[in-house]
Amino acid sequence: MARSFLFLLGSSRTGGNTEALARLAAEQLPTGTEQQWLRLTELPLPDFDDLRHDGEEHYPAATGNAGRLLEATLSATDLVIASPLYWYSVSTPVKRYLDHWSGWMRIPGVGFRPRMAGRTLWGVTALATADPSVAEPLAGTLRHTAVYMKMNWGGVLLGHGNRPGDVTSDEDATARAKTFFS
Repeated sequence: MARSFLFLLGSSRTGGNTEALARLAAEQLPTGTEQQWLRLTELPLPDFDDLRHDGEEHYPAATGNAGRLLEATLSATDLVIASPLYWYSVSTPVKRYLDHWSGWMRIPGVGFRPRMAGRTLWGVTALATADPSVAEPLAGTLRHTAVYMKMNWGGVLLGHGNRPGDVTSDEDATARAKTFFS
């Protein structure tokens, strides 16, 4: 099966360090590898409403932005969460997107969780500090999500950058980006 990458950009700004690092890694993919790039702030989702304990066993069909994100998610073999490190974890748009997975697992006929099994989840993040341990909560969120969904865990590509463009000066991160998806 040919690989198809979905890059989910979770930053509140365009062209930031996380996006630059993700794009550098994507440039290394074999020619012809399908890539779809979606900016979560351009596809806003409402806060997730957990209906499980309100007697709702099934959730309604995903429509609008949620429907588009569900379709894009299910069509990819590889999902790349590109989220800057915000307060030691993923950004709000990324967290909201992942929260909606709970509902997507309960939409009749979608089979979200079984269909996600075997796909690969990756993370890309830029952090303002040189201490990579501060990104452990972000990495843990994504790794545990992959495990729960029976997905493969590709890992997290970390880069250091505070001001826009700084990550391109992080020689270790740019070197890792060149082999991250291989």
